[in-house]
Amino acid sequence: MLDTKKDIVSLVQKSAHKLEKSAEDYSSLVNLCANKPFILLGEATHGTQEFYQARCEITKQLILHHGLNLIAIEGDWPSAYRVNRYVHMQGTDTNANEALSDFKRFPLWMWRNTVVLEFVEWLRKYNENVPSAKQVGFYGLDMYSLYESVAAVLEYLDQVDPEAGLKAREYYSCLDHIGNRGHYGYAFESTHQSSCKNDVIRVLVNLRERSLVYVNERDAMSEDEQFQAEQNARLIQSAEGYYRQMLDSRVNTWNLRDSHMFETLDNLYHYVSNRLKSPAKIAVWEHNSHIGDARATYMRSIGQHNVGQLVRQDYGDDCKLIGFTTWSGTVTAASNWDGPAERKTVRKSLPNSIEDIFHRTHLDRFLLPMRGNIARAFQELYIERAIGVLYLPQSERTSHYFPCRLAIQFDAILHFDETTAIEPLDSTSEWIAGEADTFPFGV
Repeated sequence: MLDTKKDIVSLVQKSAHKLEKSAEDYSSLVNLCANKPFILLGEATHGTQEFYQARCEITKQLILHHGLNLIAIEGDWPSAYRVNRYVHMQGTDTNANEALSDFKRFPLWMWRNTVVLEFVEWLRKYNENVPSAKQVGFYGLDMYSLYESVAAVLEYLDQVDPEAGLKAREYYSCLDHIGNRGHYGYAFESTHQSSCKNDVIRVLVNLRERSLVYVNERDAMSEDEQFQAEQNARLIQSAEGYYRQMLDSRVNTWNLRDSHMFETLDNLYHYVSNRLKSPAKIAVWEHNSHIGDARATYMRSIGQHNVGQLVRQDYGDDCKLIGFTTWSGTVTAASNWDGPAERKTVRKSLPNSIEDIFHRTHLDRFLLPMRGNIARAFQELYIERAIGVLYLPQSERTSHYFPCRLAIQFDAILHFDETTAIEPLDSTSEWIAGEADTFPFGV
């Protein structure tokens, strides 16, 4: 009988598909995902070059050979929609750097980096050479852009219905009257004024009720603009609730955020599918913590769910969840919230972690589908590393590791043993200098 704990390294060695450094490397993964409407591509950090490059290459192959229709990222809707306009030859931006310039909020490097820049230019060139029905969209799922989305809704209404725009300004003014613009939750708590919940809902309802008036029949662009306005209005509703409740320990704001991202993804799927008269195909780019099934991690015990879990619950076998891991190298991350981008050293992973097991195979990079003996072996509990926008090596065990059942969390894993920091478009002196290799002494 196989002792999976003892033989796990050799089992991974036998089951892994070794990767080189060419586009063809991902063909087996692309084929695994080819007929699925939802392909969720993760990352173990928010700042690793190889993760971004792999996601872009896999997405390109799915676009070129399997009819992928859109990319949905862990970024705000209005910022990503400016990119969407650019790749559809709309708007006034003349290059990808300009199109990405609405990503102004920390962490800038997450979407303003050299790999995303190249991909956005590639996507525009692809769209230039195909009929409009086959062009690929680029959208954001996140919900932090409360005031940017207010501005987008008002701009839209000013164009299609100035009277409704005036009314929307009246409703949205509640968000300013509470005070401390940009920090709605804290202001709401300190002033004890009534919330803006009903006001922001009224704008969304009015938008939807007037959609047949605003949209020109058989005009795809006016349909898109109405859709983006409704999504911004829905984002405002979600963000108002998120910021209002984030100070209430009884409310799980993680769940509010991931529920919003899933609902946005679901809306995108149905909107594009209706237009195409066939099921859309979507690549989702988010952190492992959002796209790996939460029921396979510690999150389940604290009542949290995530996008990956919700997609699986609603769409079953019509999705693939792909996780990414690394053992060591460098990463772009900050030491404090709103801090500068730093090129930091990723410490060698802890013994007997998922990453350590993969490192001991002596395979530089590989694909590992979760099936057969591998799936049975990784239903055991192991620890896994996650690095977000902050990396805190001094408290790495408590800050960055969590228990998981990998075979339930993901359908497949892409492992890159030594990785490099993503290059920001807005480099800081801290990133350029890099981190001195003196940890833990700090000398």
